[in-house]
Amino acid sequence: MARIDAFLQLAMAQGCSDIHLAVGVPPMLRLRGDLMPIKFRDLSAAELEGYVTEILTPKQKDVFRHGHDLDFSYVSAEGGRFRVNLFRKDTGPGAVFRFIPAEVPTLESLGLPPIIRQLCDYHQGMVLVTGATGTGKSTTLAAMIDFLNSTRKMNIISLEDPIEFVHKSKSSQVVQRELGTHLRSFADGVRAALREDPDVILVGEMRDAATISMAMTAAETGHLVLGTLHTTGAVKTIDRVIDALPADVREQTKSFLSQSLVAVITQVLVKTVDGRDRKAVHEIMIRNKAISRLIMSDQTHLIPSQLQTGKDVGMQLMDQALMEAIQRREIDPDDAYRFATEKKQFARFVTDTGVLPKLDLAE
Repeated sequence: MARIDAFLQLAMAQGCSDIHLAVGVPPMLRLRGDLMPIKFRDLSAAELEGYVTEILTPKQKDVFRHGHDLDFSYVSAEGGRFRVNLFRKDTGPGAVFRFIPAEVPTLESLGLPPIIRQLCDYHQGMVLVTGATGTGKSTTLAAMIDFLNSTRKMNIISLEDPIEFVHKSKSSQVVQRELGTHLRSFADGVRAALREDPDVILVGEMRDAATISMAMTAAETGHLVLGTLHTTGAVKTIDRVIDALPADVREQTKSFLSQSLVAVITQVLVKTVDGRDRKAVHEIMIRNKAISRLIMSDQTHLIPSQLQTGKDVGMQLMDQALMEAIQRREIDPDDAYRFATEKKQFARFVTDTGVLPKLDLAE
């Protein structure tokens, strides 16, 4: 058993989402959103490098030795599956292990809004799930893939970096391919997928112009494309896609978004009232004729008003979703205040008054 498995076993036993290893501090666990050290000595560079190299393949060791970051999946001796990011910084190596549950989540178990299930009924177009790192985008997409896998007869191709939830083919065939293992790039993966008779293509991260362009092509040619972006809101997502591509195809990109973008789902994880868990809260944009016109006329800043008035078709602003979750006593008002855009309407729910000036000063 690799020595690092002892830390991973402790993290699983306590229900932690991540374990952080860095030089000069003890191992740290992220529990319900907070990072806490465990009772252990400060790690030295040699000790930490020894821990992580034990679980690397010869090829991975060579890549890491030459100063490159690594992203890969690791299964511990106890059977826990982790997504790993291994990197170097000024003090030496560092690593973050994200725990991946063995059971693929369902839409119902995550308590996702009903509209997300309806989005799975689309046969073509693009659905983007966005949010900061660690907000559960991969978990939401895994639940969508599981729903399609359970209820449709399709060919689903998932391109990931690395593979996280492992899907067993049910009614559908699910093909999972990993960047660096099976693919040189996401763009290459999408290009290859188009020759593999796909119905649904999941793009783990649309991080560059080539990937975005290929994903757009797939969505325009009769496929449902699910993807992620590290953006916080529908407006920023649309602007990011437009800005990511060359200026000479700006009008073409706007045309694609106005016709083939199905929805943008943005999520944050907010602590529950009892502080024992975190709940995903969503902003949802469903493209309609009004939003299409705003995209084509460079008036994306007016999209939030469409979300605010589009509740009947499943749309909602983040502030609306946060407020409803507070009123249902599902989330901690103090934590919700951190994520709110218009904070004044949330201030009356805050119980820790020390939160108000601290956050207001930072605005």
